[in-house]
Amino acid sequence: MIRDVVTMSSNGNTQQQLPGLAAPINDQQLSQLQQASTALSSNQLAWVSGYFWGLSQSQNSAQLTPVASAVTSAVAAAPAGKLTIIYASQTGNAKGVAEALEQEASAHGISAQLFDASDYKGKNLAKETHVIFVASTNGEGEAPDNAIELHEFLQSKKVPKLTNLKFGVIGLGDSSYEFFCQTGKDFDAFLTKQGATPFIERLDCDVDYDVSAAEWRLKALEVIKDDLSSQPADVVTLPVATAGAASSYTKQNPYTATLLTSQKITGRDSGKDVRHIEIDLEDSGLTYQAGDALGVWFENSSELVDAILAQTNLSGIESVDVDGESVSLRTALIKNYEVTASNPQLITKYAELSGSKKLLKLVENKDQLREYSAETQVIDVLKEKKTKLEATSLLSILRRLTPRLYSIASSQSEVDEEVHLTVALVEYDKGEETRYGGASYHLAKGLEEGGEVKVFVEHNKQFKLPEDNDTPIIMVGPGTGIAPFRSFIQERESREAKGKNWLFFGDRTFTQDFLYQVEWQKYLKSGVLDRLDVAFSRDQHEKVYVQHRLLEQGERVWQWLQEGAHIYVCGDATHMAKDVNAALVEITKQYGGKDSADAEEYINELRKAKRYQKDVY
Repeated sequence: MIRDVVTMSSNGNTQQQLPGLAAPINDQQLSQLQQASTALSSNQLAWVSGYFWGLSQSQNSAQLTPVASAVTSAVAAAPAGKLTIIYASQTGNAKGVAEALEQEASAHGISAQLFDASDYKGKNLAKETHVIFVASTNGEGEAPDNAIELHEFLQSKKVPKLTNLKFGVIGLGDSSYEFFCQTGKDFDAFLTKQGATPFIERLDCDVDYDVSAAEWRLKALEVIKDDLSSQPADVVTLPVATAGAASSYTKQNPYTATLLTSQKITGRDSGKDVRHIEIDLEDSGLTYQAGDALGVWFENSSELVDAILAQTNLSGIESVDVDGESVSLRTALIKNYEVTASNPQLITKYAELSGSKKLLKLVENKDQLREYSAETQVIDVLKEKKTKLEATSLLSILRRLTPRLYSIASSQSEVDEEVHLTVALVEYDKGEETRYGGASYHLAKGLEEGGEVKVFVEHNKQFKLPEDNDTPIIMVGPGTGIAPFRSFIQERESREAKGKNWLFFGDRTFTQDFLYQVEWQKYLKSGVLDRLDVAFSRDQHEKVYVQHRLLEQGERVWQWLQEGAHIYVCGDATHMAKDVNAALVEITKQYGGKDSADAEEYINELRKAKRYQKDVY
């Protein structure tokens, strides 16, 4: 066996040599060559080896040192060929797509590195060769909280030229909203402006994105594999969730759990049916933290499916293909397709199939189309003009069923192998008929206690309690937005956290809609909850909401913020979250002595520092 022999050079550097062979370079030079070689493919290394050998045989061997130095410097300066994946995610969908991409890259032998956008320094883009952004869109076209800083950096004067960068973008969104996939479009535009080149066309995904995203990832990896030098995969994954042990159950492979409790917690005379749901996770291995969400797969109402079949003159026994399996149309509609919520694409397609004058006129106005879509279910679109459809035509206008995400309303330290939810039954009258939401109906009325429900945990890194238990927190959660704050308080009590806790809750009436009232009173009495401010909009002539209570307590809110408090908002994104944000800006102006621009910037800085977190929908 040949062994390395180590000797010491005159300058103190160690040298490695084989027996009988003199080593002409020291360790530092060897290290530089090894570092430079990592950027080269095996073919390139062979060429460089021959090139240097040729130089060594040259009569003018003095050329060797400067030429070798120049080549080595050039190689060392070139970025190593690899794929960097960055996800901008609010609820976890973009994170899931990015993680799938990272795993697929590894399987293709592609060196890949995965980053949460909040962990990635924008200036490092200049050192990259290939980057893929997976970006969801938050609110009214805003970047997710974890991508605010990177999004702003790419618009600033600090962003470097990116002429050597090749990139791809997957945008996730909902076409029912005006700013569909806006964050993905933003990243595409920002990178292009700095000279980066898209190696694949941007993909804008709707809510049923699984198939299109998977196809795009495969195509993107084929292009990247051709581009990158073939070197062993060196996959480095940064921590993306701080939950407990990983479970094998995911969105694609949900756990079949048992419904333990579905209890109405609004009063008999309330205009709303809100349920406290308890689900058994025993033996699943599923773990979660306060702030996470539970994904719920559901089945559609068979009565609703039968109404859709009657409206389209279909029997339901027609055979259709779903993911390579032959099933009846009725089964597919119950288990595999979205048949409650409408969307602009469905309306547009059905307008063409049916020839409905009303719908054809509607699709010409995007604002009216979105408004109609938000207020109308699939069955009501079909009722605009009765049309006989083929089974495949009906399925072609429908989206695939997607799970609903619910903020978890329990701390695992309190309830162990259970998970609790706070679910409002979506229910309203349409003429003489009643319309229901898909998942909420399934949980509230479709399942009996003891029935099976398929679930998975969606970790939410962007909505978490402070690590320091002494940090005060302010929670704003009207209606079912109270759910995660029930988990927060249970968790803070379990930790014996010393930080102060302040809750703002609002709903319609005190007597009928005060969710978990007895629990909050218990926490106030025990001192776990330091303050509770409530706003019941219909208990007086003028409507009062949580933002009004915030303004009333503005000076104290400002004092808590100055003491380092974190503020959390959960609930309606369309109105409540905007009004709460405006109230915080006003409080900052009034008690912080700032003008409008500085107040906006202060609130934005709280978001960047993760002291202002939102879970809105």
